[in-house]
Amino acid sequence: MSFEQSALFVLFGVVFALLVWGRIRFDLVAFAALIIGALLGLVPSGEIFSGFGHPAVIIIALVLIVSRGLMNSGAVELVAKYLLSATSGLAKHIGLLSVVGAGLSGIINNVAALALLMPLDLEAAKKAGRSPGLSLMPLSFATILGGMITLIGTPPNIVIAEYRSDALGAPFTMFDFAPVGLVVAISGILFVALIGWRLLPSHFRDKPKEDGFAESLYSAELKVGKVSKDKPMTVGDLYPVAEDKDVAIIGLIRNGRRIRGFARREPIKEGDYLFVEGDPKAIEAFMGAAKLAFAGSERHKGGLTGSALTLIEAIAPDNARIIGQSAFDMRLLYGQGVTLLGISRQGRRIQKRVRHETIRAGDVLLLLGTPDRLESASSWLGVLPLQGRQTGMIQRNKAWMAIAGFALAITVAVAGLAYLPVALAACIIFYAATGLVSGTEVYQSVEWKVIVLLGSLIPLGQAFEQAGNAQLIADGITSLTAGAPAWVTLTVLMIVTMTLSDFLNNVATCLIAAPISVQIANSLGVNPDPFLMGVAVAASCAFLTPIGHKNNTIIMGPGGYRFGDYWRMGLPLELLVLVVSIPAILVFWPL
Repeated sequence: MSFEQSALFVLFGVVFALLVWGRIRFDLVAFAALIIGALLGLVPSGEIFSGFGHPAVIIIALVLIVSRGLMNSGAVELVAKYLLSATSGLAKHIGLLSVVGAGLSGIINNVAALALLMPLDLEAAKKAGRSPGLSLMPLSFATILGGMITLIGTPPNIVIAEYRSDALGAPFTMFDFAPVGLVVAISGILFVALIGWRLLPSHFRDKPKEDGFAESLYSAELKVGKVSKDKPMTVGDLYPVAEDKDVAIIGLIRNGRRIRGFARREPIKEGDYLFVEGDPKAIEAFMGAAKLAFAGSERHKGGLTGSALTLIEAIAPDNARIIGQSAFDMRLLYGQGVTLLGISRQGRRIQKRVRHETIRAGDVLLLLGTPDRLESASSWLGVLPLQGRQTGMIQRNKAWMAIAGFALAITVAVAGLAYLPVALAACIIFYAATGLVSGTEVYQSVEWKVIVLLGSLIPLGQAFEQAGNAQLIADGITSLTAGAPAWVTLTVLMIVTMTLSDFLNNVATCLIAAPISVQIANSLGVNPDPFLMGVAVAASCAFLTPIGHKNNTIIMGPGGYRFGDYWRMGLPLELLVLVVSIPAILVFWPL
């Protein structure tokens, strides 16, 4: 081997070792490797930062922003209410949630799909009195499987598509992954719903113990909008919805005065306020389900420059400006553009109207507004926002508009009328113009660590291939399988790729395995497409560990999983993927 080949093998070996070790952030590892490669002359000076402008990097960033817009629109609630109201058994619940998760993963990024559905699954587990560990892992695996169906469902598909463009002159299109992806996803979902969850450790079947922590309960006022004259409604009619969303309705306010008692039989009129109690997420969900608003909602309306609204929880210390005063006294809504939606006072109920209640030291305030106004108002009030206690306000009235905008972008791209990144960018502009994503959210939505990882490894991967290292590995695999049919070589390649993906970032694995797959195909004199498709499937199937895929990492804490729990369901699932994907690849992408 030449010095360049040896140096690249050593450099990638160190990178892989550090990624598996996990003590140093993976983006820093990748960027440091890129700079070292440049200093050693392994990466040409003109190509050092070329990876950051690569189409795969741009598409991944754009997909994440589009996913945020779809999340803000509440599109997932169109199906979520059916999942949560179902009284079916665990296997059916896992099957339903897995199908929805896989379907969403094909439309949006699979990480975003899990983020949408995980709270719903946690709520369902709480209501059923079972451990969320029984269903969270199947849901995570289902979203990973669903991402294989389309180009934009998972980063490995994007990387493989763009590599094919560089190597063979044309990329894979949006639904080229669908035939094989559907076979794998359907088989995998049937496995996790019927068998997989039963393989988890027995302690997940025990009734979960209370951890002593509870969400703060807030007293809040929710405004009644237009009421149908043909179908009059009483406060009691909303009790089933409130119970489903874990909210208590404790009164009715009309013309600025609280009606005595719970007012259960009182007819609801436009302009009334329901006095409710619950945690922030429950209050927000009840608002959406009952079609209620909040005080000052007319001042928060979005438009071409409107921003998405957020609920934050902030504690009032002794020296806060608002102590001894009310939100009305301080003209919080009209002066700062922020609404005091609720107050939590150490488990005691608020008796007055929320905005007229005098704030005491130690009260926790539920503030609603745009992120920039909330930051300014918190500083002005002297309150301290609680870290990680934010709840986005879903703009449910824009759900179909968001879906239509995204569908139009995909249709235009599939029809060849616009380049996919351009179509996605146009969709984002539409979302920003309609207030579905704010300027801040555009940047917050992008997983910058993944962008740096990908942008750093692309030039190194190209140098790895140009130096002949990919050919050396390809020669080794073909020598190992000499005399065997081509599908055996494909199987070995997929096993190697799948194993690497379980311990490394799947994007990093894909960048190395893609050129190797083409070199193997060229050595065998066969079509490279089945080998590229095999790498795409194998790189996405990281089911053995919590570090192979971000979805597996996300569920580790909420599900109460240990490192060794994943292989119980993951190992048979990976074997199943191999068994069903290889024949499917050979059928739809002949050698």
